[in-house]
Amino acid sequence: MNATATATATATAVDRLPVVVIGAGPIGLAAAAHLVERGLEPLVLEAGPTAGAAVREWSHVRLFSTWGELVDPAAEKLLAPTGWIRPDAAAYPTGGDWAERYLQPLADLLGDKVRYGARVTGVARAGRDRVVDSGRDEQPFTVHIEAPDGREERLTARAVIDASGTWSTPSPMGADGLAALGEKAAADRVSYRVPDFDDPAVRARYAGRRTAVIGSGASAFTALALLADLAADTPCTHAVWVLRRGIGTNTYGGGEADQLPARGALGLRAKAAVEAGHASAITGFRTRAVAYDGDRIVLESEDGRRTEPLDEVIVLTGFRPDLSFLSELRLALDERLQAPTALAPLIDPNVHSCGTVYPHGVNELSHPERGVHLVGMKSYGRAPTFLAMTGYEQVRSIAAAIAGDQEAAERVELTLPETGVCGGSGLFDEPEQPSGGCCATPATLQIGTTAETATAARR
Repeated sequence: MNATATATATATAVDRLPVVVIGAGPIGLAAAAHLVERGLEPLVLEAGPTAGAAVREWSHVRLFSTWGELVDPAAEKLLAPTGWIRPDAAAYPTGGDWAERYLQPLADLLGDKVRYGARVTGVARAGRDRVVDSGRDEQPFTVHIEAPDGREERLTARAVIDASGTWSTPSPMGADGLAALGEKAAADRVSYRVPDFDDPAVRARYAGRRTAVIGSGASAFTALALLADLAADTPCTHAVWVLRRGIGTNTYGGGEADQLPARGALGLRAKAAVEAGHASAITGFRTRAVAYDGDRIVLESEDGRRTEPLDEVIVLTGFRPDLSFLSELRLALDERLQAPTALAPLIDPNVHSCGTVYPHGVNELSHPERGVHLVGMKSYGRAPTFLAMTGYEQVRSIAAAIAGDQEAAERVELTLPETGVCGGSGLFDEPEQPSGGCCATPATLQIGTTAETATAARR
């Protein structure tokens, strides 16, 4: 067999392999649906025991996107003949609703195309580490997985779509991107998730106590609003909102100008919490350390300021991608955001006006390593402006490209709503120091001269 025939036979054998999709969340399952629609064989590997395992961890949080924006078109085509009833397109589900009424039925329909308890520990070209050039593009991918009991397995794939998200790697509170001094020691007082106040134990943890909320996006807005509701029922419950930047006209999001009305309303609820005295703000506070004051804790800033004593801290400073299991692949990632280099300029919160992100697909999500794509929230790296609709368009384009339909891959089939929020990083404002006392309500908020950055992630 000559070299040309050998290469053709190898390519044909590789094309018969499945496309491995990492993660059975909204974008991973949508990728599988689009691959099936294209006549391709997906294999979805999910580390958790169910579909949407990460989504279920914030099952109590209501999304600011409607059902009409949360159901992928290809997935709906698969589900419709089964008798699946599409939820009211105008309603806003919780994370639990999304998982139970859409993600799990879709995964069940895909059947053995979804494997649970399969944690991906490595992805590489078969027989090639990242250094080797020879014959690289002709080789399939090898995917290393680990079962809950520690058993290891290797699978072979024609392409890899990583939709594993960023939920498992929340950012720490330290302003330098690392854990603050004492943050790990104070782990019993620190949470990195929006609390579920329907849980009596969680409610008791925060009721009648002073809690710092660190962050400036939708998750922080949610925590402030929930703490304000708790404060209305339980005296001495108070939130201290810790902002690395100042407070400006866009700090609370797009408000009534936001084309996602529920997101705009969420920012207005956070603003109402501050105006009602249930929350106070400290601006320009870049956390360096956590220290103890008796049985309570205080936060220390880079410039030497200290908060008053606190009982709890909720850190909502965003998420970051876990790239460790992709270390043998040749990825082109932006040095700041850890997003694909062609996508990063469109989503960079340092300069980006989030109302101008346009739908994107395979061209923006390709890497020097052909056949591997980071999609969904993971494709945004550390940027905080992701919407589910964006991910659905991403995987539609990528599935078309894998199937060889380049025209469809490059065609845009989505119009995104504008956020009503624009702004750059700007300058840091001087902070207002909160006043003390169990039920004291600190005075006015300092109005900054620059806009806050874009709203936080749609997970």
